[in-house]
Amino acid sequence: MKKIGVLGLQGAISEHLDKLSKIPNVEPFSLKYKEEIDTIDGLIIPGGESTAIGRLLSDFNLTEPLKTRVNAGMPVWGTCAGMIILAKTITNDRRRHLEVMDINVMRNGYGRQLNSFTTEVSLAKVSSDKIPLVFIRAPYVVEVAPNVEVLLRVDENIVACRQDNMLATSFHPELTEDLSFHRYFAEMI
Repeated sequence: MKKIGVLGLQGAISEHLDKLSKIPNVEPFSLKYKEEIDTIDGLIIPGGESTAIGRLLSDFNLTEPLKTRVNAGMPVWGTCAGMIILAKTITNDRRRHLEVMDINVMRNGYGRQLNSFTTEVSLAKVSSDKIPLVFIRAPYVVEVAPNVEVLLRVDENIVACRQDNMLATSFHPELTEDLSFHRYFAEMI
């Protein structure tokens, strides 16, 4: 049984927990305290508000312990705001959070709430079926290091990438009925 934590501080926590509960051999867990970090096999940092999540990571003394686990190889997946939390560089924001993934991210790259959109894509590495994507005030990656694999582009922007044990997506798979990305992440563990 794989115990996958969802950072339970702010954002789409229950939605990720619900998706994980539908995957065999996965035990979903809402992670809030540093004492819980060593009990999980992987972590999802959900979409939400990156500034709030970053502040709460600090307030709950989670930043350094999470950084240590991720750098030691624990699989982590950041969706939307979670992508920003993982990024080493944020083009339009001086704040930094975990700084573990060699990506440069543009906060709100797709614009304001009114610019939110959905689309469907084919991505054989993740699913043989079309995958629905939901973008809400979504960031995108403007630059990756050579050790980062670009998994998906939408409108020529990088919206999904992977670096070793780290996965980052601009969109919200937890807001669809599709389990493809959650399964893909579970297979990384």
